[in-house]
Amino acid sequence: MAFNTGLSGLRAAQVDLDVTGNNIANASTVGFKSSRAQFGDLYANGFLSSGSNPVGDGVTVQDIQQQFGQGNISFTDNGLDMAIDGDGFFVLSDGGETRYSRTGQFGIDKEGYVVNNQNMKVQGFTADDDGNISGVRGDLQIATDNLSPRRTTNLQTDLNLDSRESVLERRVKNFSYPTSAFTDGEQFTFSYADGSANSVVTMPNPITSANSVAEALRAAPGVNASGTTTATIASADTAGTNTLQDLIDNNTLEISVNGVTVDTSSVTTLDELATEISNLGNSSISASVNGSDLDIRDSSGESLSVVWGDASNTATVATQNQVEITTDRNVDGVTSTDGSPLVADFPTTDPEVINPFNPLDQRTYNHATSTTVYDSLGNSHELTQFYVKQPSPGNGVGQSEWSVYLQIDGELVGGTDSDPYTALFDQDGNLDSINGDPNGEIIVTDWVPKDPNGDPNGADGPPADPNAVVSPIPEPPTSSAFVIDLGDTTQYGAAFGVNDQQQNGYTTGRLSGLDVSDEGVIFARYTNGQSNELGQVALATFSNTDGLSPVGDTAWVETFESGQPVVGKPNTGTLGAIASSSVEESNVDLSEELVNLIIAQRNYQANAKTIETSDAVTQTIINLR
Repeated sequence: MAFNTGLSGLRAAQVDLDVTGNNIANASTVGFKSSRAQFGDLYANGFLSSGSNPVGDGVTVQDIQQQFGQGNISFTDNGLDMAIDGDGFFVLSDGGETRYSRTGQFGIDKEGYVVNNQNMKVQGFTADDDGNISGVRGDLQIATDNLSPRRTTNLQTDLNLDSRESVLERRVKNFSYPTSAFTDGEQFTFSYADGSANSVVTMPNPITSANSVAEALRAAPGVNASGTTTATIASADTAGTNTLQDLIDNNTLEISVNGVTVDTSSVTTLDELATEISNLGNSSISASVNGSDLDIRDSSGESLSVVWGDASNTATVATQNQVEITTDRNVDGVTSTDGSPLVADFPTTDPEVINPFNPLDQRTYNHATSTTVYDSLGNSHELTQFYVKQPSPGNGVGQSEWSVYLQIDGELVGGTDSDPYTALFDQDGNLDSINGDPNGEIIVTDWVPKDPNGDPNGADGPPADPNAVVSPIPEPPTSSAFVIDLGDTTQYGAAFGVNDQQQNGYTTGRLSGLDVSDEGVIFARYTNGQSNELGQVALATFSNTDGLSPVGDTAWVETFESGQPVVGKPNTGTLGAIASSSVEESNVDLSEELVNLIIAQRNYQANAKTIETSDAVTQTIINLR
């Protein structure tokens, strides 16, 4: 009996040594779970009774149980290394057998599949072409193809326009009338769009010159006027029987302007005569050749006297008095006591823009911002938005107005080459509408993508029916049309600033790296700055983890005792999170194992002593004779 008891103890101690040695041997094995031997005592029992004062029969090994406690997580340089922080197992398949492991040392095989060191494929939830992860489970595969370009279909711009900016654009109405169009003592009443008081001006009585009329008109705010007096010597006019050219050719010309004699001794042509008149010393008097005629002009609008001829014959030139009138955009009406032509022409005369918008002239716009957009081939283009402040509509109370111009690669688009978009803001600085659209959207339908030489580059162009384009642009897009969303634009009394500007296009990209999220989602990073979801790692749990059967390579298989696996996404339910570029170390505690080693050794020696003692007692009995 004692021999059997001692032998069972030796066997148990040997198993304990084996288990402890295995733990120590795998102390550095990634994903390894330590084991411990569980023992039970043995007793001889009868069918009906165990007898009185039974003596045990020794010890037996009941189970070698693995400890699935969490191991430490350490970082690595491999982006596909993963560690499970919490419950769960990676699901691995070779096409036939399915194994479960905590070892997250993964790589990519020649076909792009994510595999472990035994070339078993990691199972996960696959993604479609748009990066949407479905609930379909399969082999995770990394696509190494180039990322196809995406054309820009939406641009969101969030900016603030400075309400303190002044109106840069000047619009005026120009009129030209002879002095005879105005009557002595006539009164003009000018009204204004901004609600200012009307201004009344009175013509001189009598009217003595064009300048006297202009001077009276200049007294009204927003009105500018100048008078000119012109004397024209036509080629057919004669002094006596000689034309002006005859007298020049004969060197007999005598001419005076406002009583000042012109030196004609060296004059041989009309151009030379015009130069001599312009150099008389009176800055308001000038002369120019108009075909074969000579025009002499006094820009002061005062009386002009021109006498010409030779020593025997002279002629006095008739003069024309003209008044040039300019009114700014604030002048919106004119009435008079005598029904002047100015009154009749004012409502029908189109205003003239003195400084029209010019993208090359920063003095013609208040703000500008640029961003990159992409065509269907992935070519980049520079889109610039220009903002020009306009006078407030109506009486200027409670509403502000800005014009919006769009330019791509130096070419105005969106029809803004002829008619800019109108953005209206309310009294709080919020956008009311753009061209009547309360959403603040601009749909560009006339863009033709071009190469650096200005020729179409082969990408999709404008839609066949621009009026059929809606926002948002349906997928997949079939033209170069895109939407600019300015709905969050404000107009506050603060400096111009772009708060955010995002567009959804990009050029072609090559795979540059991989990232894994806490949820086990594998992202592909591309050289164009984009990232795409390729799939999500699947994890499995079991009702009875201790029932799993180890099959080596730090992997387990399902058994009847473990129950069927519950497969799900990381960080959901009871499943743990994923730590990327990390591995889970063995959960073996070396200090504890070394102590266990001493204990197992002591037990082995003690059981051996039991056998040795039993042998001595038996020998004593044998020696009795």
